[in-house]
Amino acid sequence: MNVVDSCGWLEYFADDSNAYFFKRPVEDTQHLIVPTICLSEVFKRTLVQTGETEAFHAVAQMTTGCVVDLDRDTALAAVRVGLAHDLRLADSIILATARALDATLWTQDAHFKGIEGVKYVEKRKKKV
Repeated sequence: MNVVDSCGWLEYFADDSNAYFFKRPVEDTQHLIVPTICLSEVFKRTLVQTGETEAFHAVAQMTTGCVVDLDRDTALAAVRVGLAHDLRLADSIILATARALDATLWTQDAHFKGIEGVKYVEKRKKKV
């Protein structure tokens, strides 16, 4: 099972330098888990940058995976994982969700570098 961090979704949708890294987990919808916090983050960024139509298209593609709501146990686990790795709340929720469902987290967010269960790729400069 796979969880793609919000930055990975944005990279994939923009077809930017690391889009190739996220292609397999994004397109393998049978094994894709999408935390609702990722829907919110991607919708917000896409809405601001490209508009409502593109934002809804992004959410539609994301929901081809299994969308997972934040439940009580994962919310509490997110606090512990966030404190252990000095993560902001959204990142903590995403990692806790991946761990709760025994999934690999795919990201280019340096805050996750070196954390068990995370496939990390360093952010590269944007395509020109």
